[in-house]
Amino acid sequence: MTEGLFAAVSQAGWLQACDPRLRIVAACGFALCVVSLTGMPAVLTGFTLAMLLAMVAGLTGRALGQRLLALEGFMLILLSTLPFTVPGEALVELGPLAASAEGVRHAALILFKANAVVLALLVLVGSLDPGTIGHALARLGVPDRLVHLLLFTVRQIHLLHREYRRLRQAMRARAFVPHSDRHTWNSLGWLIGMLLVRGIGRSQRLVDAMRCRGFQGRLYLLDSLSWRRLDSLLAAACTASLGGLLLLDRLA
Repeated sequence: MTEGLFAAVSQAGWLQACDPRLRIVAACGFALCVVSLTGMPAVLTGFTLAMLLAMVAGLTGRALGQRLLALEGFMLILLSTLPFTVPGEALVELGPLAASAEGVRHAALILFKANAVVLALLVLVGSLDPGTIGHALARLGVPDRLVHLLLFTVRQIHLLHREYRRLRQAMRARAFVPHSDRHTWNSLGWLIGMLLVRGIGRSQRLVDAMRCRGFQGRLYLLDSLSWRRLDSLLAAACTASLGGLLLLDRLA
């Protein structure tokens, strides 16, 4: 799924050429702006802008659907329950329950806001590799400890996934077939326990390897980020778009 996202967004050369710092700031600014909107016209405009950005970046079709599948499942639950919990003028009555017009409006606002924010994050930040995100956050002045925590967490997740695949392959080589019985639950418990034990062991070896290389609690940034004219133009366009959304929300 991640490979599909990178393949889709990589078709947009202008986006890949953008400074990662601009993409992170633009995504955060867009999310804060959309979340603060209260009127439906402004929210729909923000959603339209996010969709246009996804289309221009090449994030459409299957790659987009897979990424939004989990969100839409949660939104479906929200749409089916929120209208019945908000007081107001009844639109539909199901026995003692009544769906209000205000509840439907709130659910629609949340639906379009969530989709707009997720789309913007997928296009602007989701197509960056973790190392680039960490370096960009460090260049933006994020505390070093938070940046280190992000980079180490990504590294450990990768190591744990590799270890899990090795253990699962060993279980399949011993003809293990999961069933709903005590033996299966015991085996899964041992799997989780061994995964934690080996993960701790690998983390200790990682720390020892970093100390052997002179690590003293700080990662040195070796990237060469440069702000170009394209970044300035895109920053101006983003600022104008967000200002237009806020103005539209105030006038509507």
